[in-house]
Amino acid sequence: MTKKKFYITTPIYYANAEPHIGSAYTTIAADILARWHRLKGEEVFFLTGTDEHGQKIQETAEQKNINPNQFVDNIADKFKKTFNLLNISNDNFIRTTNKKHEEEVKKILQELYDKKFIYKGYYEAYYCVGCEQYKTPSDLVDGKCPLHNRELELRREEAYLFKLSSFQKKLLDLIKTEKYLILPKKRRNEVISFIERGLNDISFSRLKEKVYWGIELPFDKNHTCFVWVDAFWNYLTGLIEKNEFKKFWPPDVQLMANDILRVHATIWPALLLATKNKLPKTLFIHGYFTVNRKKMSKSLGNAISPDYLAGKYGPDGVRYFLIREIPFGEDGDFSEIALKERLNNELANDLGNLVSRILTLTEKNFKNGLKKTIIDKNLSSKLDINKIDSYIEKYELHNALNEVWKFINECNKHINQEQPWKMQGKELEKHLYTLTESIRIISILISPFIPETSEKIFSQLNVKCESLNEAKFGLIKEYKIKKGKVLFKKVI
Repeated sequence: MTKKKFYITTPIYYANAEPHIGSAYTTIAADILARWHRLKGEEVFFLTGTDEHGQKIQETAEQKNINPNQFVDNIADKFKKTFNLLNISNDNFIRTTNKKHEEEVKKILQELYDKKFIYKGYYEAYYCVGCEQYKTPSDLVDGKCPLHNRELELRREEAYLFKLSSFQKKLLDLIKTEKYLILPKKRRNEVISFIERGLNDISFSRLKEKVYWGIELPFDKNHTCFVWVDAFWNYLTGLIEKNEFKKFWPPDVQLMANDILRVHATIWPALLLATKNKLPKTLFIHGYFTVNRKKMSKSLGNAISPDYLAGKYGPDGVRYFLIREIPFGEDGDFSEIALKERLNNELANDLGNLVSRILTLTEKNFKNGLKKTIIDKNLSSKLDINKIDSYIEKYELHNALNEVWKFINECNKHINQEQPWKMQGKELEKHLYTLTESIRIISILISPFIPETSEKIFSQLNVKCESLNEAKFGLIKEYKIKKGKVLFKKVI
């Protein structure tokens, strides 16, 4: 039987600055989904990477007096290091400066030109260098880009344009009928409203004399490819590089923040329609971050380094907090105080103490091994794995994690009420076997969220589980416990 496939992408992160908590959040969420689908026995491909061309990178490199290639090499390495620190399990890390990627982009540009979807003309519009996007008057606040708080440039220059306007009716139909599904629904409605106001043809190139740091147009050496076209094609080339395109295309879900939704809801599917490629099944849009209730920005000096957080609180502390604290799909606030509270109360107290108590009692009372026996249904019946899976299928990662924690709290409650330390014989054996099985199953369920912690629990249980099918009570014939260090140390 052919295995079900699951292809998930993050946006590729713009390589003009180091990773921050926003890029870490998207990538952690994608990693959780990828790991969960692997647990279900599916064939998974998880793509992330860096977007490395464009005017902003060119200008930043020039300001630092280094070659743009050296600059992006350094930034790409930093992203790889950060994702490694956070235990991200991506199958490929695509860079838009990769030779294979550049070759594929040139092929698609030529195809679009040959099919007359691209034509030469002039483009005049207000342009934000920070966003690498043209803006309409309705996008501006006091004449400025609301995201970057900078005056926009009115540009009129020779450019090749893409016939985006000709795809307006088709895109509206696909989005309204949810054949091109955009979630949450409020984001879908925003996109419909935007498209109904009218789509214009868009610039597809920049004069090479102004933006040399880009992919040269194959049909006009005086122009470089507009950065968005180059960036979008990563979703295909990331598979092509690994000879996995036929197996995995199209994406099952593409995760991103709201700032790049419009281009992903218009230019991106229009490109795919023009080249007769299947469209992604779902775009899922998560919210923005504030830091201590203030907008996060480099200029305010409050951008949070994921490397710093992972170093201080551990990768699992960061992963857990971001997903548990913020309802997925909504805006959220990052606070180090809140992170400490969740780490101390939920990870150290709820989970850490539960594992420690059960393993201490089991190791003490069953030195030669705890054999399989009957299960206490009063406890096992409190766990609903189908409900957890349903939440994840609906991208409600926070609710899935909350559901796991409900069972963790039920286990703690069970110990406090039943007081197994006062028991002996078969009664003690029944309760400890049920509780030990409980933490084994918990370890399976938390493995996509906090994989390092899951590994530590399995190590102490002396078992290894890698499938959701193993999340059943009564599976292990005998436990030989080797209790280790505490899972989480409290932080002040």
